Amino acid sequence: MTGQDQFTVGVEEEFLLIDADSRRLRPWADEVLPHAQRDLGDDGQVDREFKLSQVETGTAVCLTLDELSKEIARLRATVMAAAGQAGAHVAAASTHPFSHWREEGNQVTPKESYLGLERDYQHLAREKIICGCHVHVGVPDPEAAIEVLNRVRPWLPAILALSANSPFWLGEDTGYGSFRTEIWRRWPTAGTPEPFASRRDYDRLVDVLLATGSIDDPARVHWDVRPSPRYPTLEFRVTDVCLTVDDAVAVAGLVRGLVRTCHAEAVRGGPVPHPRGELLRMATWRAARYGMDGDLVDVVEERSVPAPEMLDTLLDSIRPALEDHDEWELVAGLVHQIVRGGTGAARQRRAFERAHRLEDVVDFVVDATTSPAGA
Repeated sequence: MTGQDQFTVGVEEEFLLIDADSRRLRPWADEVLPHAQRDLGDDGQVDREFKLSQVETGTAVCLTLDELSKEIARLRATVMAAAGQAGAHVAAASTHPFSHWREEGNQVTPKESYLGLERDYQHLAREKIICGCHVHVGVPDPEAAIEVLNRVRPWLPAILALSANSPFWLGEDTGYGSFRTEIWRRWPTAGTPEPFASRRDYDRLVDVLLATGSIDDPARVHWDVRPSPRYPTLEFRVTDVCLTVDDAVAVAGLVRGLVRTCHAEAVRGGPVPHPRGELLRMATWRAARYGMDGDLVDVVEERSVPAPEMLDTLLDSIRPALEDHDEWELVAGLVHQIVRGGTGAARQRRAFERAHRLEDVVDFVVDATTSPAGA
């Protein structure tokens, strides 16, 4: 492995398209995208997603978190303005509070790769109207990417808990902070992979999945963390789409600090943690269930700990990497802001409690989508 002076960062975010009057999902991607692309150009920073009631944005490759924050804010504001020209809003929530997947807004985007997923996965695809956030961190060395992947696995549930932003589904409070996680992890290509011996080991498994017809493209490996099939990055796919710009920067800052830390550990030849897959699965479920409002599972120490304590442990472990790049105060401050003010899920629930109207939750999310910190 070789050292790397600069770990770039970029974020992809998926959003729901909302009817401004009814607050329901609407399949208006074809109406919204031309307006957004006119303002953003043809460099792929905004595109269709699996359903016509969704859009996806992707930041430029960023060197600093300040640059990333400005990019996320710019893209969110541009897409919101484009939606407004079509009579729609954009909402940064991972599930819609009350629209049903059988409704008009659930049409699959007529793109062959998406239609193929619908043919293969049937009901799972019909119900899949969820939004995530994908953080890319530059790790150009393929072997280094695998070394880092192996080491970040124990921390993925804690990062998921911080991002939890999908408490409502089909008009009900699910009791989960991230119900998106429960919908998504039914797919056979989802979940946290086991450690790999090498990049060759990883590539061989992908080849087996292709050869057996389990996937039709390496991009269909949808694990919580993976080497990106398109970019020289390690891609983290475990989190909900974040409610606010600040929340997204907090998650991205944690992820990049973790990558830098695990890369340094690999260069030193430190041991690779190997928690059992069953325990890691339970830890992920606990994070999805409670977000920051309950105990999480420390899969290395094999004990339950309050969620804020788990986040502090994560911050402590990556503090040297954050301090080396003058990011400690920003990342720690944004993480503690979420711990104090609540996750996106907790804030959605507070919006509901004010008048017990799910329409108010939608309005709250729409307003928070383009604000730095939300309510």
